Amino acid sequence: MKGKYAAAVLLLVSSVAQARQLGLPTPESPIAQQIYDLHALIFGICVVVFVAVFSVMFYSIFKHRKSVGAKPASFHESTTVEVIWTIIPFVILVGMAIPATRTVLAMKDTSEAAMTIKVTGYQWKWGYDYLKGEGEGISFYSNLATPYTQIHNEAPKGQDYLREVDNPLVVPAGTKIRVLTTANDVIHSFWVGSLGFKQDAIPGFVRDTWFLAKNPGVYRGQCVELCGKDHGFMPIVIHAMEPDAYKQWVADKKKEIAATKMDPNKTYTLAELKPQGEKVYQSQCAACHQANGMGVPGAFPALAGSKVVNGPVADQIKLVLNGKQGTAMASFKQLSDIEIAAVVTYSRNSWSNQTGEVVQASDVKALRGTTVASK
Repeated sequence: MKGKYAAAVLLLVSSVAQARQLGLPTPESPIAQQIYDLHALIFGICVVVFVAVFSVMFYSIFKHRKSVGAKPASFHESTTVEVIWTIIPFVILVGMAIPATRTVLAMKDTSEAAMTIKVTGYQWKWGYDYLKGEGEGISFYSNLATPYTQIHNEAPKGQDYLREVDNPLVVPAGTKIRVLTTANDVIHSFWVGSLGFKQDAIPGFVRDTWFLAKNPGVYRGQCVELCGKDHGFMPIVIHAMEPDAYKQWVADKKKEIAATKMDPNKTYTLAELKPQGEKVYQSQCAACHQANGMGVPGAFPALAGSKVVNGPVADQIKLVLNGKQGTAMASFKQLSDIEIAAVVTYSRNSWSNQTGEVVQASDVKALRGTTVASK
């Protein structure tokens, strides 16, 4: 019997511990703290109103039940009661509206930001462009880093399963960051709960929000708009660094970009394009088509031995540029001409594909705006 009681106690403790996780994330920014406090205030008011109303109701039901001889009162109306139940809710609503309005205005106040970063949603990744402040000119894409072997239950799940990326958004801690959001294809939504912001990314529109990470650390979020079949594979990771560490990251990132930058007007050889194409493939394509080019049967076609990859080069370029409607193949026209040229060259000369063809940036540029011929 003691064992059963112990098990019951452990189950109760476990349930309480899990219940404590039901709520807003721990606030890690000033605006997140305001949102957290507002939530606690309004929730507390709702609890008080609930207890008060149901206490009166249950007391009335119990005290004035027929079995104890209670007789119903007979009256038509009471102006005093009507005034009271109008004034009290009005006062409660005003008391809730004032701090709520203050918080909403603070959420929208993007003035005096030291940095501005443009965030673009793609199916299914994020693009970051540093527009103002230290780091200006840096641009990169952020893709899901969780291996598909974990997603398909072919390997154990990692600690940050579906919440890890290859390139996190890096910012200095203690600095107000203005974020401009837009999208390339469908509506996405940029959200990190612990930093207190959520802003939709809408094609053709630019919206703004802001955040300030109080302490260095890694903060995780997610696209919270249903944006397609891989909606759950668009995590957001923000790495807040100490100011000095951030400066070093900016210097290293700019050196990395300069070292890999290629001239779109130059004619490259296969040996020059293939390594760059492999980098683009690993960051943009391998999640679906696999590093070995074999794809995922029933979900993503293999590129090794593919009729498209080994067919007319123009058709493959158009497919990469425009995607294929009705399939998981999204448009990659956000990539530069040289990046597309490199990845197409890599795919046509890797695995069992050995066409020997080299695609130049000029070939891609000539096909931008064209569509895949219907078959």
